[in-house]
Order: sequence, then structure tokens, then C-alpha cells
Amino acid sequence: MTQVDLSKPTDGYKVIIQTEEHPHDRIVRLIKEVSLFIGAMTCFAIILFICFEVVRSTTTSGEEKKWAMSVLTGLTGAITGYLLKK
Repeated sequence: MTQVDLSKPTDGYKVIIQTEEHPHDRIVRLIKEVSLFIGAMTCFAIILFICFEVVRSTTTSGEEKKWAMSVLTGLTGAITGYLLKK
């Protein structure tokens, strides 16, 4: 029987060490990820709505509109960075 040095695999071979995920653990992990995503999207939508209302309102001051526009710019940059993964 030949021994293989796992720190230097030969050409054409790849060494992968991973643990098996129990189906119950997978379901719990997916529920957590989906819950976190939905919570983040809800917060994002609320902040977006508030900023749009501030910008559209005729009773808000110029300083408040500048604040809302800077938040909208930050949110736009964040979502663009998240979608492009750079």
C-alpha cells in the first residue's frame, strides 16, 4: 500500500476535509439565515421609506433633506457593494 502526502497532493487530485451536516442542523441554519435576511431587508425598507418621505415632504428643512439624501446615498452604495461582492 502506498502512502500519500496530503500536504502535497499530486496533479489531478484535490484534498477536501469537511464534516457532514445533519439534516436537522441544516434546517435550523437555513431558518436562521432566512430570518436574518428578512429582518435586514425589513430594516432597509423602513429606512428607505423614511428617507424618501423626508425628501418628498414640503415641510422638511434643507438640512433634513441633506441628511436623508446622504443616507440614501449610503444605502445605495451598500446594496451595490452587496450585490457586486467587491
